Amino acid sequence: MSRPSSRRTEVRAPPLFAADSIGKSFGSRTILKAASVWGRAGKITVLFGRNGCGKSTLLKIGAGQLGLDHGVVQFAGRAYLRPRLHEMAARGLFYLPDRDLLSRRLTVREQIRAVEWRFGGSRTGEILERLGIGARLDQTPAELSGGERRRAEIAAAWIRAPLCLLADEPFAGIDPADAEVVADAFRGMARQGCAIVITGHEVRQLLDTADDIVWMAAGTTHGMGTPQEAAQHEQFRREYLGAIRLD
Repeated sequence: MSRPSSRRTEVRAPPLFAADSIGKSFGSRTILKAASVWGRAGKITVLFGRNGCGKSTLLKIGAGQLGLDHGVVQFAGRAYLRPRLHEMAARGLFYLPDRDLLSRRLTVREQIRAVEWRFGGSRTGEILERLGIGARLDQTPAELSGGERRRAEIAAAWIRAPLCLLADEPFAGIDPADAEVVADAFRGMARQGCAIVITGHEVRQLLDTADDIVWMAAGTTHGMGTPQEAAQHEQFRREYLGAIRLD
């Protein structure tokens, strides 16, 4: 009788969130043909692709903010042929747009208190300290730098304790110090079980942050595996990474 192998194969949990085989056209222009992206509880998925390829469109469809032509969105055990933002949000999905999540007229404190009132906030103090915005609470988002606004937005998202976070270009336009604070916040949310999906072009930062890579090209997507596997994929390196050095 042969002995069982001592090697252990990692069993990957099914995605908590998935936008599967999504198609979307605007008039005669087809943006997505059969694009998919997914998020697993406790993991960070990064969706890469060139400008204008449809990454933001796919995230908006996954969040129920934009209608789809075909495909299905699955979240927390339910399938949606016509997802709607309020339905997804009610079940624990949070969509972080690339800009202007918070009102620019109300102070950060007022908006954080509104989130606490609606969702609870037993860890608010810890989250605000971790994101380094405690000294900015009595300012409006319009008075903050781009990096400070982004940190305040992520604090508001984290306080809600979402099951899944879809974040569109969260590192765009912020300096490296802010970017590292934001990345650390995403890792903290993932450790608490949140499924996170991020888009962006900040290759080194995103590869360092990600657990899983999806590459979008020509209206479709390709699961690339871990960042290490993606970095070794010849076509991905040639057609997307180009001359970017990863060492």
